[in-house]
Amino acid sequence: MNTDRLYRVKPEDEEKLSQLLTECFSHDPLYLQLIPQNDTRKKLLPELMRCDLDEFFKDCEIYADSPDLNGIIVVSDASNPCSPLKHFLASAQALVRTGAYLISEDPSLKTLWNFIKGKDYLNSVWTDELGTNRRMHIVYFAVRPSMQGKGIASKMMKEVLHYADQHQLVTSLETHNPKNVQMYEHYGFELFEVVQKHFALKQFCMVR
Repeated sequence: MNTDRLYRVKPEDEEKLSQLLTECFSHDPLYLQLIPQNDTRKKLLPELMRCDLDEFFKDCEIYADSPDLNGIIVVSDASNPCSPLKHFLASAQALVRTGAYLISEDPSLKTLWNFIKGKDYLNSVWTDELGTNRRMHIVYFAVRPSMQGKGIASKMMKEVLHYADQHQLVTSLETHNPKNVQMYEHYGFELFEVVQKHFALKQFCMVR
């Protein structure tokens, strides 16, 4: 995706980006379920986000509202050809690093077991059901809590959807927060299916 209206996040922004994601997702229903203890979640999230970012910088495009990074949108363009081996190796590396970190920080293995049980909430395999590679997937979409209501979310989402419309791409995403469903419907998304396995937590899969 090419745009000059958003800031293309660089690898040197990783620490600032990790802090933003930690702040935005510390009370997200997904992480409240996987890491129910507040102290443990506060300790684990920054490193977990860095593990994700290592993979995203290899396989995705990361944009922010500005160099201040008050909002972020991470997109994966399935219409662009990529090496399956490269994607597999990046995903495997991130998985091993995440597992090792969870074990070292919580030797009881409770957190690791939650992540294993919750694996279906941590991926986007449901998008295979859409049956098309003419698709862009929004992996992360978040705005710093103190900066919400200032048009940042709309600025980022509209730019991504404009690109998708120009290139006739289906756009997909998932959220674990039922309060977000109506917001995404406002942008033209429709509920495709709801995933619920092992937990009371629901994953709302949406398509535009």
